[in-house]
Amino acid sequence: MDHHCPWTVNCVSYRTFPHFVRFLFYAVGSMTQLEYFLYVRVAVVWQGRDLPSYLGPSPLQLIILFIFSVVNSTTLFALAILLVRNIWCLGANVTTIEGWEMERHETLLRRAKVLGGYLDGPNGIKVKIDRQEFPYDIGIFKNMSQAMGGNGLFWLWPFARSLLNGDGLQFEINGFEDPSTSWPPPDPDRIPRLMRSAEPSRAFAHGQDQLSVREQIEAFRQRQVADLRRFQKDATPIVRRIPFYDRYESTPQQEENPSQQLDSTDGVISGEEGWRDPEGDRLDDFGVDDFVEFYDEDNLPLATLLQQQRSTKEQR
Repeated sequence: MDHHCPWTVNCVSYRTFPHFVRFLFYAVGSMTQLEYFLYVRVAVVWQGRDLPSYLGPSPLQLIILFIFSVVNSTTLFALAILLVRNIWCLGANVTTIEGWEMERHETLLRRAKVLGGYLDGPNGIKVKIDRQEFPYDIGIFKNMSQAMGGNGLFWLWPFARSLLNGDGLQFEINGFEDPSTSWPPPDPDRIPRLMRSAEPSRAFAHGQDQLSVREQIEAFRQRQVADLRRFQKDATPIVRRIPFYDRYESTPQQEENPSQQLDSTDGVISGEEGWRDPEGDRLDDFGVDDFVEFYDEDNLPLATLLQQQRSTKEQR
């Protein structure tokens, strides 16, 4: 599914996406024509603004002209942005939801770059974040042919039928990533927590089953006071998640040099492990910034990647 469209009261999916693109195209085209006619009418009224009122339009006609102009201009602006966005999605072979997934992946990469390549997951685990290429971008023309149909002459034909190629579940991939790699990439915030097995013999959640009744009551009241103090601090019962940049700034930093964070002399590795040769030398010992080499990957265009892929196949 791409998204739910309130304009057509239907979900835009694999088979209905071409109809949605044609709907946007003709809606923007017709509203552009209406905008031109409204502009001509407004220009005539503006040129005759110094004439007597009985020679011009009535107040009701002016109100209707104003309402039509504002509503049409606003709607045309919004639909034009939506059309341009969907044309971009068409050329990149992404849905609206996949576009959000790509933006989320870029955000996770920026966070992981600052925190040594790993992000905190549930149950105290560390999740390694690597850059992944979108696997379904196979070239602009192939992307558009896959989404709109094979014959480009009928892409904008208003009476074109729905797509019949494929089942909407299996798609061609570009082969830049390993086939076992999943898309979307892993997100630590979306990893479910491990289910804990219930122990009926230990009904107390705070490990106070060995305390007396009086001590358990006192511990419960202390937790009540702590909870009340925590909620009164923000004066709201809603506890919101602290933004990433606030959490990062409040975290004490070990070293200012990222390469020093990755290299530990006491046997404890903080963050991403570094490459070493059999003699224990790092790339940094040869004048190469391995931190930059690992995280600042070249953002090559798709055409360059496809050309490199073809040249590799020819050499084989």
